Amino acid sequence: MRFTKSVKLAAVALGLTATIASAGCAAAEPAPAPAKPTIVLVHGAFAESSSWNGVLGKLNQQGLTSIAAGNPLRSLSGDADAVRSVVASIPGPVILVGHSYGGQVISQIHDPKVKALVYVAAFAPEQGETIGELSGKFPGGTLGETLNKVALPDGSTDLYIQPGKFRHQFAADVPEAQAALDAETQRPLNDRALNDKSGAPNWKTVPSWFVFPEADLNIPVAAHRFMAERAGSKETVEIPGASHALTVSQPDAVAKVIADAVKAVA
Repeated sequence: MRFTKSVKLAAVALGLTATIASAGCAAAEPAPAPAKPTIVLVHGAFAESSSWNGVLGKLNQQGLTSIAAGNPLRSLSGDADAVRSVVASIPGPVILVGHSYGGQVISQIHDPKVKALVYVAAFAPEQGETIGELSGKFPGGTLGETLNKVALPDGSTDLYIQPGKFRHQFAADVPEAQAALDAETQRPLNDRALNDKSGAPNWKTVPSWFVFPEADLNIPVAAHRFMAERAGSKETVEIPGASHALTVSQPDAVAKVIADAVKAVA
């Protein structure tokens, strides 16, 4: 009986030791890495989602997940709803990137999943401002004199850049053949979107990064500098000699600023 009892006690002791060792191993296991943010890229007027192709390639090389969202360019509220739906479908954190009018759109997305904003040659309006007012606030913009207007049955007007003026106005540093294709595939901005007033902007509470061209003819460089300073930009990059088509002509510079934002919030 004594032998049997000793064996039983030894077995219990071994069991406790194994349990403690197992618990220690479990405690030593590293916590799962936080999810990397998904980058949602929002194009602006006179462009479409493929304008992000060069930037997407650079981000993919870094193992970053990106989505080039469609922007209807019909009205600020409707366009923001479209992007808001994309953000809602993503389970983890999000970084919003907007080009041109796309900057106004991303400024309206108030979602706790949005951890950073990147403005690429983009508008960052204050509440009550329109993009037309912002672009006219400083000298140097020449967009108005290049536009064709197409009246729609609903009483609104679609705005296109005249194909013969597209490269000079929008994409002066893009190869001529590519700029010609971009002129032919441009998506129009509806005048309702042009004249819609911004709501309360999220850049007052969400950190922002700005990259913009020095030779922008759609949004004067002084307006870019003003908006970046007002938003308290974490990083401001100005590219000498670059055109408004920054996503096409300067994908490396754009992707670097986006990657900087990812590193700062991830």
